[in-house]
Amino acid sequence: MTTHAPNEARVIPLRTQPSPPVSGGVNRAPQRPAEAPRTPAPREPLWRDLVGDVLRRERLAQERTLKDVAEAARISMPYLSELERGRKEASSEVLAAAAQALGLGLADLLSRTQDQLARHTRSRLARGRTSPTARYDGLCLAA
Repeated sequence: MTTHAPNEARVIPLRTQPSPPVSGGVNRAPQRPAEAPRTPAPREPLWRDLVGDVLRRERLAQERTLKDVAEAARISMPYLSELERGRKEASSEVLAAAAQALGLGLADLLSRTQDQLARHTRSRLARGRTSPTARYDGLCLAA
């Protein structure tokens, strides 16, 4: 049996709020201590960010312009810029064309990107932010 009238809406708060004091100055519900703010886990780099970094670094190392590389790859200059900034997820055909325009093979581009990801992971491990293994039901699995 409910305690509210049949035609009245019942409001259920999403956050617990302190109850107003009952006569005598005693609260109805015990107060919980405030939770300490959680620090977010460090963000894993996205593959598109890493690929973009490699493309930009290689282009700058060759002292070439976005326009020059975009024309050689037959992609638009704004699209290449967005790839370099990690704003777009490129197809393998576009990545191969961009790599070729820079004198690289697709395998070279992906290998350099993987190396950058491995460096990022090693630096996180060195700072102690991530354990080198993941535990699942008592088993130790390589991460």
